[in-house]
Amino acid sequence: MNRRLTAIRRGALAAAALALATGCSAQAVGAAGADASPAAAASSAPSPGGASPAQPPSPAASSASPSAPAPDGSSSPSPSASESGDGKPSAPAAPGGKVLMAKGTENEQVRELQARLRQIGYFHRSPTAFYGALTAEAVAEFQTKRQLPATGSVDETTWAKLVGMTRQPTANELRPQTTNELDTPDPRCMKGRVLCISKESRTLAWMIDGKVVTAMDVRFGSVNTPTREGTFKVDRKERTWTSTLYHSEMPYSMFFSRGQAVHYSADFAARGYNGGSHGCVNVRDKARLAQVFEQVRVGDKVVVHW
Repeated sequence: MNRRLTAIRRGALAAAALALATGCSAQAVGAAGADASPAAAASSAPSPGGASPAQPPSPAASSASPSAPAPDGSSSPSPSASESGDGKPSAPAAPGGKVLMAKGTENEQVRELQARLRQIGYFHRSPTAFYGALTAEAVAEFQTKRQLPATGSVDETTWAKLVGMTRQPTANELRPQTTNELDTPDPRCMKGRVLCISKESRTLAWMIDGKVVTAMDVRFGSVNTPTREGTFKVDRKERTWTSTLYHSEMPYSMFFSRGQAVHYSADFAARGYNGGSHGCVNVRDKARLAQVFEQVRVGDKVVVHW
């Protein structure tokens, strides 16, 4: 009987020792920390030869969170919003869409762009169809005003905004008669037949009853020989004329104030605004002036104003 009790006690002690050993192994796995990966937990489990086989990891433990390190120790973040479904980065879309025109572009769409910008006061030259620095500056100013990225290039968004604010340019707007922009006509020019000459815009507009028939660029006298301002009348016309004071050719002269006249100037055509007259109103477009010369009559009004 005593031998039997002794054997039972020995068996119980052995079972307790085995349970204690298994408990230490479980504690060791826990000691690896709550952020331990499933692979780390598996490496701490007892070997198949142990008294208690390792329990399979639960589904929650086996599914690593997006921030959990990969088995090789590197982090494995989830795909970002800028990546495609296969994990490859996708190319970001341009903020304003495809670029349609930029510096160096030369075509008829650029001419239309310039004409539309001119309609709303951003471009102050005659359209040239060439996209240069002045056009880029005008586009950037328009973009800034409309709270668009001020790139100076015309993308799809900028073009759509501009087209929505303007109208289709007319033939005269696409290829205007003057390089300079006509200003608002002086009130004295709004009735009758008038050569309306603006020192502000450096333009001459041939007007009949308030409507511009044609227009052209002009330049004026220098500081020492200024072009007189006021309201005058054409007192004589000379198809060909040579100045008696300066001996220069003055084709298509229309005199209006004591020797001062509107006439064609070869010097203006060659040098532009780098030169000046001796008081006359110089025109550089000979063909256009010739047409006006045929229409203007002696006695028609001439208004020179700022």
